Parts: sequence; C-alpha cells; structure tokens
Amino acid sequence: MDSSKRRKQILEKKKKIHDVIKRASSRLDPLSPFDSFRRYTKNDLSVYLEPGRGDRLSSSLKQHIRKLLKKNMEGFYGSDWPIQAKVKRKEMSSPDARYIFVRELRYGKAYEEGCDQIAGFVHYRFTLEEEIPVLYVYEIQLESRIQGKGLGEFLMQLIELIASKNQMSAVVLTVQTSNALAMTFYMSKLGYRISSISPSKTNLPTFSAKYEILCKTFDSEAKSVLEKNDGEPTKDCVSSM
Repeated sequence: MDSSKRRKQILEKKKKIHDVIKRASSRLDPLSPFDSFRRYTKNDLSVYLEPGRGDRLSSSLKQHIRKLLKKNMEGFYGSDWPIQAKVKRKEMSSPDARYIFVRELRYGKAYEEGCDQIAGFVHYRFTLEEEIPVLYVYEIQLESRIQGKGLGEFLMQLIELIASKNQMSAVVLTVQTSNALAMTFYMSKLGYRISSISPSKTNLPTFSAKYEILCKTFDSEAKSVLEKNDGEPTKDCVSSM
C-alpha cells in the first residue's frame, strides 16, 4: 500500500473515532437506554440516578461536589490535596464533563430538587487514550452512609454499559495507590487491570507517581494498546490524567 492510501486510511479512522466521541458526548440522556438502572433499591438503600453535565452545574451543586470530594479524597492525597483540589474544581465544570448523580429517595419518590439530597456522583468523559476511544471515569464518590451497599458495583456496571452502547473500546480510571480498598474493588471484584499507560508500567527512572491507571478493554485493538506487554515496562506512554 502506498503512503497516500495509508495516510487516507489513518485520517478516515481518526475522523470516524472523532465522530463516535462527538456523538456519545452529545446524547442528552445517556441513561435512557438503561431505564432499569435509574433506581437502586437494595440493602436498605433507595436511590434514583439522573444525568448531568459539567457546564450546567449550579453554584450550590458545585460546592456540594467539592465538599464530598474533600471529605472522601483529602486523606488519600495528603499534602498534595490543595493542588489537586484546584485541578478537580476546573475539571468538574468542563463542557466535556458528564455526570451520573445519585439522589436519595423518600417514600419511593425522589426528593425535591436540591443539593442536600445528592448522596453521590460519577464524573466521566468520552475521550481518547492512546488514540483509542474510551470512557474515562474521573470520579466516583459516595457519601459514607451509602457505601458498602453494592451501589458502587451497580454504578460501574452502568458505566460499562454506557461505554459499550456508545462504541467506546474501554473504560479507564485512575486510583490512588494509597486507596487499597478501591484498588481491590476494581481489580479483584470488577476485573480491571493496570494499564500499560499507568506510571508503574512506563520506563520512568524511578516510579514516584502516587496513582495507577486501570482499564477494562472491550476489543482486541484496545487490549493490545492499553494492556500491551502486561507485566513489563512500556515505552513512550503518557497519562492524560
């Protein structure tokens, strides 16, 4: 194959992937194909899920999210938290940010609109990782009172369904290495693997990063790129964190 044809194929592939991500990001309600996932009623917990966007968050909701993030994550980041908090504040309001909000139910009905009843959220985006279309989970945060009731696994099942429905080739997420429970949850319970783009798999002089990038791939191309040389360092891999 001559270089011009090869170049044309590469450009066509990039355009197709760009269109897939654009189409996925433009969906007004990504939960609509999965109505059975809108509610979770189990283990003395009753919640309702609703979608959201980063560029449509009210100031009070932003403040609520920040408080929950600080409560859940400050201890894992330690002295790095002030810097990370600024990064997360910027990320949460991005037009690319997509949300699943966990709203508590009372007497079988959703509370009236208000931040006080938001008991958790998932922040995710449709994006590229090593030229592979992925759903990247930026945050999954739950109030302590609703943790340990199976909701986290339920939300991740929904995330994987949304990724597959929107033709994403993988789900990718970042976990602090100090968060042993989260590492066990994703890897042992949900079958995620440390990606080849994770800092511990790159040829850095010393591994000093405090996080791992995990992935679950859905096709052979994503597997070959995001899980390549599993167990061995890889070259020229850079995290998009």
